[in-house]
Amino acid sequence: MSDLLNVPGPDGRTIEILVGGDPDGFGLLFHGGSPSAAAAYPPFDATARALGLRFVTISRPGYGGSTPRPAPGRYVDDVVESVAVLDHLGIDEFVTLGWSGGGPRALACAALLPDRCRAATSLAGVAPFHGEGLDWFAGMAEENHEEYHAAEQGPEVYGPFVEEHMLPMLAASPDEVAEAMGGLVTPVDKAMVTDEFADWMSRTFNAAGAQGAVGVRDDGIAAVSPWGFELADIRVPVAIWQGRQDAMVPYEHGEWLAAHVPGARAHLFEDEGHLSLVGRLEEILTDLKAIAGV
Repeated sequence: MSDLLNVPGPDGRTIEILVGGDPDGFGLLFHGGSPSAAAAYPPFDATARALGLRFVTISRPGYGGSTPRPAPGRYVDDVVESVAVLDHLGIDEFVTLGWSGGGPRALACAALLPDRCRAATSLAGVAPFHGEGLDWFAGMAEENHEEYHAAEQGPEVYGPFVEEHMLPMLAASPDEVAEAMGGLVTPVDKAMVTDEFADWMSRTFNAAGAQGAVGVRDDGIAAVSPWGFELADIRVPVAIWQGRQDAMVPYEHGEWLAAHVPGARAHLFEDEGHLSLVGRLEEILTDLKAIAGV
């Protein structure tokens, strides 16, 4: 069973975390998507337990019960929270999985914590906004075009945009989740939104908006900003999973990451989307353990 806890973070801030899986297992740090906050998902918990993994995830600053930062950070800044949580739980070595906007956070751990992070997986993870040779918006649903062009204009513009356009989506009930996401959900992804999955998405969205716009705003600003670390510095094994039927983070992002992360192991699918890849969780985590040598 998963437990939601509050632990001390940097600068006197509080970090909300969710812990589950095998309590005696090898550490698995999961970085959720944008927007999201820590919320229990029984299939994730059960899969981690079956694979001997101690599951840990974090509500990033401004999400759930985690204290916001004084100003928006970059992806690299979330490594500070990651280290604080791992240290608090007594986890030394770990593997990490980042989904969607969590992908760059997993890669940041791989780049900056090589003595502790044994391997990392980017699952439908976003590529750098200014990635050389990448058309970041190509293949992305119109909803994301509007959102991230607003984020490009900074917190003063993007904050009000989030309040008007994003917070209503985050308030969606399980029955409303797929419709609230509009064109971001392709047919293969819509098929993934079963009752249990919709319930989880609703709860993680509801918690993400619990403090209003601040967490979503800061996440969006990070997406269009320099990451703060170099992919070329990564020396630990990395797997990249991406599907072509993804309207949130297009297939080209996965291709770009696979080409730019040293030694990356690519799992690129023609028939998977953004949500549907989560249905391969056991396969993804088994692969992550294998490349880590765990």
